[in-house]
Amino acid sequence: MIPVTTSAVRIEASVDPRLSRWMWLVKWLLALPHYIVLFFLWIAFVLVTIVAFFAILFTGRYPRALFDFNVGVMRWNWRVSYYAHTALGTDRYPPFTLAEVKDYPAHFDVEYPERLSRGLVLVKWWLLAIPQYIVVGILVGGWGSDDGWRYSGLIPFLSLVAVIVLAVKSRYPGHLFDLIMGLARWVARVSAYAALMTDQYPPFRLDMGGPDPAPARAGAG
Repeated sequence: MIPVTTSAVRIEASVDPRLSRWMWLVKWLLALPHYIVLFFLWIAFVLVTIVAFFAILFTGRYPRALFDFNVGVMRWNWRVSYYAHTALGTDRYPPFTLAEVKDYPAHFDVEYPERLSRGLVLVKWWLLAIPQYIVVGILVGGWGSDDGWRYSGLIPFLSLVAVIVLAVKSRYPGHLFDLIMGLARWVARVSAYAALMTDQYPPFRLDMGGPDPAPARAGAG
């Protein structure tokens, strides 16, 4: 068996055992306070990433405080996304914090890199990541039109199908959840790579399921 490389990005989630059949219709509205906060957090994220770019370029290190802040923003965003529009697998309202919340059903983390390539930082976020951006565009959507942006990506579509099945059958489809998580995991790894948080190129594979799979041991099987 070919061993699976451990990803520096860890993204996990679980479906509430008693998920409301209809609450998903209003979660986007309930999450509005989070969207307002995230708007400013993402502005700070971009500024912090620019500072980190120069720090990596000159020192080969991502300042730990800046790294932890950006991980926190991505963690916050993942919790809100999971609640309101990606998978919609929980009815628990997301907490207002950058920190990890162990008992919340959605988790995100990136392993801190002790050293980063000073050369790769110049090209990985725009040149090397181009193939991944094409895939992410398909998964997330956001195609333009004369009237503005309309989101028609694979993840939003599958999430909509999942909650329609939930409304009809009062049960969240497990196999569809596993697929959505695999796609969300792909997007998260590309995001972390583009944000200069890792030199590990995102793999072209789906690691499906709620828990992030552990790497297979070399020679196992």
